Amino acid sequence: MDQFPQPVPEFAVLGHPNEGKSSVVSTLTEDDRIRVSRIPGETTESTAYTVKIDGKDIIRFVDTPGFQVPRQTLAWFRKFEGNPEQIVETFIQTFKNDPFYADDCELLKPVARGAGIIYVVDGSRPVRDDDLAEMEILRLTGRPRMAVINSKTDEKDYTADWRNEFRKHFNAIRLFNSNTADFTERIKMLESLKAIDQEWEGQLSDVISAFHADYRKRRDLACTAIFRALEQSLSFSLSEPVTGDEDLEALKERLNEKYQARIKKFEDDLFKKIRSLFKHHVFDHRLPEYSILNHDLFSKQTWELLGLTTEQLAAAGAVVGGTFGAIIDTAAAGHTFGLFTAVGGILGAGSALFSGKKMATNTPHGIRLGGDRLLLGPHKNPQFLYILLDRALIYYSHIIHRPHGKRDMGEGRENHLKKGFSTEFTSGQRTACLKFFKAVAGRSLIRDKKAISEFEDLLKELLEDLSGK
Repeated sequence: MDQFPQPVPEFAVLGHPNEGKSSVVSTLTEDDRIRVSRIPGETTESTAYTVKIDGKDIIRFVDTPGFQVPRQTLAWFRKFEGNPEQIVETFIQTFKNDPFYADDCELLKPVARGAGIIYVVDGSRPVRDDDLAEMEILRLTGRPRMAVINSKTDEKDYTADWRNEFRKHFNAIRLFNSNTADFTERIKMLESLKAIDQEWEGQLSDVISAFHADYRKRRDLACTAIFRALEQSLSFSLSEPVTGDEDLEALKERLNEKYQARIKKFEDDLFKKIRSLFKHHVFDHRLPEYSILNHDLFSKQTWELLGLTTEQLAAAGAVVGGTFGAIIDTAAAGHTFGLFTAVGGILGAGSALFSGKKMATNTPHGIRLGGDRLLLGPHKNPQFLYILLDRALIYYSHIIHRPHGKRDMGEGRENHLKKGFSTEFTSGQRTACLKFFKAVAGRSLIRDKKAISEFEDLLKELLEDLSGK
């Protein structure tokens, strides 16, 4: 009956219709392709979802239809007088062609082939007679089983009542909210599954180790992606030839638009990479309503709410060098974005693209004439690094804590709404950032390899902290 050539730990996720079974499977497998619906009865067939790591099957969860006639099914189970180990297979064989028992036969198929049981209930509703019948059916199967209370709302809580009933029928009980569970909660769930059958301890320990190793690998890849995106953005420049009959103001505006578009493309590609690494692929992924990331990268709001304070920038002046202090006022003050002009764009961020000694010259807003070409970039405002880094960290934090089974995108507020992470950096962390900025933004003739490696270490440390590891 087993259709899989290489057995791996398998668990059937069972329960009443519309209790959150599909959402639990989606979150446990990190698979947002699994259909999650509020309409009862959407799942009509048992579907196995296998977690693969480096091409190897690790663990399998089976999404199943909900019980439809549990009291009638229980009546049959209680009358059964054959071999108790064959009770599930006998039930399926007896009623496989009976439409009345179709869903109950279908949901028990993975149990018949030896799957463990994860029984999911909605803890925001009271225990009913049908639930008691389902629990007794699962007890009579003789399979290792865990009960999961999936509290879908905060309005009512019947957890205590559910626990009292579960203690009579299950080997383990766990609270698991599929709308909030992150990687840490998934690991805790697997740890609990180890306790329902001693024979599975070794396999599930291997599964947990594989999950940890895979998560560290993805975090390291995200770290590399963020580093490269920052390096690209901070070192980026572009130029266009200047002809005698060309409107210089129009050329400046065109260069400015191209610059902004390219930087935004670097960031957009980074965000897509992070999404892909953490397996968010299918659903319409909108950020929370109050996320600072909903503001444009070069908007006044972004530069007001992210990056260092004016005082922190001033303290950083000694690291960046002598002319830095001259740009602090315009670089940090959000109201300067009201000075945008056709030439301005990113230049309204302050002295974004020019060194301090050029500020008093006739070269407008840092766009430098180089012979017959107009040059824009690299960015010379260190605040730019903190803006980009804050946005990357906020997005990373949002993605890694976003359960794959959650589909309602409009709820909740994320952390760090009024500011990013950089204002909380220690002086040592800010120093590492600014040395990196000097190394990649062209303020050093020769790149400081130590500054590069120190920033990589800092970035890895930040991602580890956000991951709770």
